[in-house]
Amino acid sequence: MTPLPDGPTSTDSHPRIDRLWPDPATDLDDEALLATYATPSVPNPSDPDALPDLPTQPARPWLRMNVIASLDGAATRDGRSGGLGDAADRRVFDLLRRLADAVIVGAGTVRDEGYGGLRLDPGAVSWREAHGLARQPTFVLVSRSLDLDPTSAVFTQAPVRPIIYTVPGADAARWAALAEVADVVAAGSVDGVDVDPSWVRADLAGRGLVRLHSEGGPSLFGSFLAAGAVDELCLTVAPTLEAGDAGRISHAHRPARTGMALAAVLRADDELFLRYVRVDKQPILCSGPSHLT
Repeated sequence: MTPLPDGPTSTDSHPRIDRLWPDPATDLDDEALLATYATPSVPNPSDPDALPDLPTQPARPWLRMNVIASLDGAATRDGRSGGLGDAADRRVFDLLRRLADAVIVGAGTVRDEGYGGLRLDPGAVSWREAHGLARQPTFVLVSRSLDLDPTSAVFTQAPVRPIIYTVPGADAARWAALAEVADVVAAGSVDGVDVDPSWVRADLAGRGLVRLHSEGGPSLFGSFLAAGAVDELCLTVAPTLEAGDAGRISHAHRPARTGMALAAVLRADDELFLRYVRVDKQPILCSGPSHLT
């Protein structure tokens, strides 16, 4: 999906989005789109347990990954995923943020895509309040190096204090500077080299943040896949062929095969929006503090 780098998002323009499956409908309004993404659809009605349950208040953290790719698999155009999206993609992007307790993004993506402060528009805030959610989601960054500017709009314009997850041995000076504008948390893996996605999930759950929405990038997506921490994928298929040397939507140092079931298909002209939900029922093991597991 296409990041919106600066300030409130606009809901004035509503490009037509049709649902192709399940239950075909035309020109979905915001409430119908939110309902499509709020509860997984079960492909086989005779097997209601075919997909994990996602109630209004999940029993455990639920991580949705939200990305865009071209028909030939490019995750970016000119180095940015935003180059692949359009108004319909932007509309869905806005609505998915509305459903989240926390929005998780890798530091490299924040820099590359030009993120600003994460602030939803007044209409989204009113909807969240009416549905028992906090007024604004919490912005969560993942960074080993802490190569982030504490004076950037990501921090200075944030309506909620952001959280940064890093490794225990991260640069002390950068840590101190960022701690003035965000909660900086050590969430290192066993070897201390990478941030542990399971630890991140567990810590967020301990803060009451269980509806987790991630916007990538590929390395963060790959690390969460490798940790078995991805429950859902929302993939925009942009109607273009890119060629070139653009990377794919996820990258990891080892395979992380995860079975997924199709939960919904939407269309805006020639663009597709695919929703997939994890099908295995194995519990996600949290390696964080014992009181958070």
